[in-house]
This record gives sequence, structure tokens and C-alpha cells, in this order.
Amino acid sequence: METEKVGVVFVIDDEEHIRSAIEQTFELRNFEVQSFSQAHQLLNQLSDTWPGVVISDINMPKMNGHQLMAEVKNIDSDIPTILLTGFGDISMAVSAMRNGAYDFIEKPFNNDDLVDTVKRALDKRALVLENRQLKIEIETHCSPGPRILGNAPNIVQMRNMLNQVMDAPADILIDGETGTGKELVARYLHDHSIRKDSNFVALNCGAIPENIIESELFGAEKGAYTGADKKRIGKFEYANGGTLFLDEIESTPMALQVKLLRVLEERKVVRLGANEGIELDVRVIAATKVDLLELCEQGLFRQDLYYRLNLVKVDIPPLRERIEDVPLLFLHFARIASARYKKELIPLSQTHKTQLLSYGWPGNVRELRNLAERYILLGEAAAFNLNQNTCANSMHSDMGLTQRVEFFEKFLIEEALASNEGCIKDTMEALNLARKTLYDKMKKYELERTSYQ
Repeated sequence: METEKVGVVFVIDDEEHIRSAIEQTFELRNFEVQSFSQAHQLLNQLSDTWPGVVISDINMPKMNGHQLMAEVKNIDSDIPTILLTGFGDISMAVSAMRNGAYDFIEKPFNNDDLVDTVKRALDKRALVLENRQLKIEIETHCSPGPRILGNAPNIVQMRNMLNQVMDAPADILIDGETGTGKELVARYLHDHSIRKDSNFVALNCGAIPENIIESELFGAEKGAYTGADKKRIGKFEYANGGTLFLDEIESTPMALQVKLLRVLEERKVVRLGANEGIELDVRVIAATKVDLLELCEQGLFRQDLYYRLNLVKVDIPPLRERIEDVPLLFLHFARIASARYKKELIPLSQTHKTQLLSYGWPGNVRELRNLAERYILLGEAAAFNLNQNTCANSMHSDMGLTQRVEFFEKFLIEEALASNEGCIKDTMEALNLARKTLYDKMKKYELERTSYQ
């Protein structure tokens, strides 16, 4: 099995033997290394999300180390740059550090010292990137609009990906089972993006009759077809400047797929019965609950449209694959229902907590939300009895004792945090825990109090 790399290092030196020696030094210590003979070669490989460190010679033709460092700072001022020179002096070192160099090392250098310096620089870079991501997440959670709750690794990974492509102009394909929240993800992308002040337009392609879906999407001029007694603005045009969400994209007729592909490629829509095209600035988010590639192989979906939509693909994990999020989600939905119906939120019994964690949730988040609402409206016994044929009788657990205890401990802490809106002091009192014990357990289960405020 391949060992995980320690970190990423770019080495730039015009002398091949020095370049090779540094590269070998880091490769032997399991770093991912790329070396370059000219400074400009590495610039197009850097970005504000690049996780590595640049090691550069100072005295090089065309672009020297100081000039390279300035270019690197233009891309991201926090990318650590370590400068090497055989002609170093105090004034040059001071100048390099003043201009933002992470460190300044004279040749010949001790390999271990260089590696230690790079490790420290990588730690700093990782911390910078982590803080940026946390800032994005905090801003997203605190800003108006939908939230995607959950701490399971697969949902955190999905949320990070959404934040990375939030403002990108690329179209997106969302793949997820029924009830996983495909429209929520689409709204999350829209409401937290630079398009949030323009329209979000949703269309379920499977719910529109085939004979009118074309006019629904593209619009129609008066008299374009029988019954068209006035001009109709299509969904593409209405979503201009914003986001068009096409749910159940697999339901679109083959004849329409050709026209849809053309609109996506040309970014221009022509109303039925019109000659002039309308320029579009719209992000298209398509969603499906089936394997589109399999439909392509069966001749039921156009392959060129699939690849056009599949520029960025978001896979929403089913609830059974993020079962540790069930307690948090249940409490979230129950609190919303409690406020909506003005009914008290009473804690679940231990028996039903066990069922929540051991059920397979074929209806995913939608099924969980419905159960939470029934629980608030009808009470615990009635809600779970109503669901017994599809839920209670199917619930079983193959978890060991230790795993069950951890699940329940995490559930109780989440429940207390939610009830006390993230207040640590009140949560400590509710659980009769010391502050350090509570913090240790929250760290163990990766719980953040801000998720419950």
C-alpha cells in the first residue's frame, strides 16, 4: 500500500545537479516533489488553494528568486517561499525576509535543516488553508439561506466541494437518491453565491407533459403554436443572471435533449416562433436519481449532453452512509416542527433513539424529516407506530457494544447542545459534566457548538 505523502514541494534552480540533489532529498523522505529549471514554469501550477512550499534559488536568469517570490505573492501572499543562494549576505537576507520570504538559506546547506524548515512551512500553510475554510464555513452558516447540516466525513467533503465551486461559472450535475436533498444543495449553491440576488428557478422535468416542456424551458412568442395567445417567458430566460435547477433531468425527451445541449453550449435561447436569440448568463444545475451514464449506454440519454452537464459532479451521500448525522438532523427537524406547530419538543426515549441509529432510511433525509414532524404532531408512540411497517420492524443493529455506547453518548451531547443552542455552560449543567470533559468529548466526536446556535 502506498504511503501517504508528507507534503508538496516545488523546487526551482537553474543548476541541474543542485535541483536533482534537493529533489532526491525530499523524495527519500516521502515528499511529493516537482522541480523546475526556470521560474516561470511553476507559476501556472500555483493557486490560492495550493497546499505546498516553494524552494527557489535567488540568482537565476530571466526571473530571479526575488522576482519569482513577488509573482507567487500575487497569486497568494501566504504561499511559503524559501530562498536559496550561494552569494548571500545579511542585507540580502533582511531584504528577502522583509519582502515576505518564509526563510533564507545559504548554500551549501544541511539537508536535515532544509527539511525541518520545509516541514514548519507546510504546517503554516496547512493552518492558513484550514482557517480560510473555517471562515468560509462560518460565513456560510451565519449568512441567510439554506444550510447543509452534518459532521460525517462524506457530508463535510461534499460541503467543502460546494464551497469551492460556489462562484465558478461551470454547470453542475447533482446525483443522489430520492429524498437526499438535491434541491436543497442546488439552493445552497445559489443562495450563497454571487448569483443570490437573481432568480432561482426550479423545474421538475418529470412533472411537465412532453408537449409543453419545450415552451416551459425556452419560452414562446404569441401565436407560436395553437393556444399561444400571448408571449411566454421560458425558465431559461426567467433565470437569466441566476440559477436554473432542472430536477429529474433523465426525464427530458430525446428530441428536447438536442435543443437543451445547444442552449448550454451557446448560452443563448430562442423562444418558440422567434428568430432572434437571447443571450444567457445562467448557471444550470441538473439533478438525477439514476445512473445517467447507464442510460447513455442504453440509448435513453444523449452522451454529449451528459458530458456537458457533468463538468462538476456532486454526489449526495444517502443517509445510511452518514448515520452518525441522524441524531443532529432529527433534532433539527423536530425543533423546526416544534416552532411551526407550537408544540413542545419532548426528548426521545432510549428505545427510539436506538431505532433511529440502526434503521436503513430508504427514504433518506425526507423520511427522517417526516418522522420528526409526526413525532412533534402526534407524540412519540403514535409517530413510531405509524411508521412501524416500514421502520420499526425493519430496524436492527449489527453494532457492537462500544459502537452503540459511542453513538448514544454522541447523541446525548448533540441533544444537549441543540437544546441549549450551543451554550457550553448550560450543556455542562444539563449533562452534569466538567467543562474539560465536555470539550474532550466534543473533540472526540468532532462537534462544534456553532452548529447548534
